[in-house]
Amino acid sequence: MNTQIILDYLECLSENNNREWYHAHKAEYKEANALFEALVQELMLRIGKFDGSILPREAKELTFKLVRDTRFSNDKSPYNPAFRAHIGPQGKLPVPVGYYLMIKPGGQSFIGGGLFADVFKEATSMVRDYIAANGGEWEKILHAPDFQKAFTLRGTALKNVPAGYDREHPQAEYLKYKSWYLEYPFPDDTVADGERFLEEAVRLFRLMKPFHDFLNRALEGFQMPVR
Repeated sequence: MNTQIILDYLECLSENNNREWYHAHKAEYKEANALFEALVQELMLRIGKFDGSILPREAKELTFKLVRDTRFSNDKSPYNPAFRAHIGPQGKLPVPVGYYLMIKPGGQSFIGGGLFADVFKEATSMVRDYIAANGGEWEKILHAPDFQKAFTLRGTALKNVPAGYDREHPQAEYLKYKSWYLEYPFPDDTVADGERFLEEAVRLFRLMKPFHDFLNRALEGFQMPVR
């Protein structure tokens, strides 16, 4: 799979981030997008071998549009020059948590997982409660040697342990978080080699699975807000 084509298209879009260029190069977009969807489909099938909760889906159900919402942004460029997808039990919905990837040239590509969205207060409370009740299991997941080698837990956090939780709790630091997620960066040369990228992404996503399982048990019963 020649994923270099994806990087080349996104680089050109980044340099010509306007509607005129985008519409004049629709053929290049279609080629790059078809390749990205094929990559996502293959990734989903390989992840499905160790996490059946994400099957079956069509790749186009899992990808995000290039068009940006510029209404509340100082940056008025119409497109985000990145191909993105979320492979989760509910497709691209952020809860239950799943496997995220973004391809963006200039060394900005990464894969990730976990709860990125700290806007869902109920989801944050559910995860905090579950960590408070299952701290030993949480620590075991985070401190597994292969997991630790690959990932550092990230997320927005409060300065203090929130009200209602024990400040002396053994996992007090993790209770300050409002989101809990992982990211792993990919250089362009790895992304450009489709098979190499797939193998490495699948290896890392496999390491993420216990982390996802823990969060999704915590989030059982969570309802996405209705717009």
